[in-house]
Amino acid sequence: MVEMTTTQGKITLRLYDETPLHRDNFLKLVKEGTYDGLLFHRVIKDFMVQAGDPKSRDAKPGQPLGDGTLGYTIPAEFRPELIHKRGALCAARQGDQVNPKKESSATQFYIVQGQVWDDKTLDMMEMRFGKKFTPEQRQVYTTVGGTPHLDGDYTVFGEVVDGMEVINKIADVKCDRMDRPVEDVRIISVKVIK
Repeated sequence: MVEMTTTQGKITLRLYDETPLHRDNFLKLVKEGTYDGLLFHRVIKDFMVQAGDPKSRDAKPGQPLGDGTLGYTIPAEFRPELIHKRGALCAARQGDQVNPKKESSATQFYIVQGQVWDDKTLDMMEMRFGKKFTPEQRQVYTTVGGTPHLDGDYTVFGEVVDGMEVINKIADVKCDRMDRPVEDVRIISVKVIK
């Protein structure tokens, strides 16, 4: 469990043991203070809030962000039971054309805000994206919500256990045309609490 203090409030995250490479890397970076001072640099309401770009710590207003890296990636750890439900903690990554193995960024992550879907829309997603949602996944996506079309493409390695209202506050901020908040939303600190 880690506690992330942001300029919008505190978020408690549980990391999954089922994704040990992502869990251990995230904990290492937390202990090193890598995330302290970084921005939520990409925010899309009803979708997700993204942070972890090392270049964002000292970014100027309006500076494009999202391509910062630590120079290594983490192998994908897809687990069918770990889905993009509301509050899921997931690893960002480069696109398939340059990253066919779907390896994760070492530092960049996003937290799903998502939305609630109906069965008809989930049926269309299955056809469009070639996915198949289980009855359990459908139950989550039609009640709790999330971003189902990302399942199997990005590693889910944790979830928000407290502070979803902070994610909602971040998702509500005004953003520029690059989806960067006009007024910086910053991670003040992250610490391991359990």
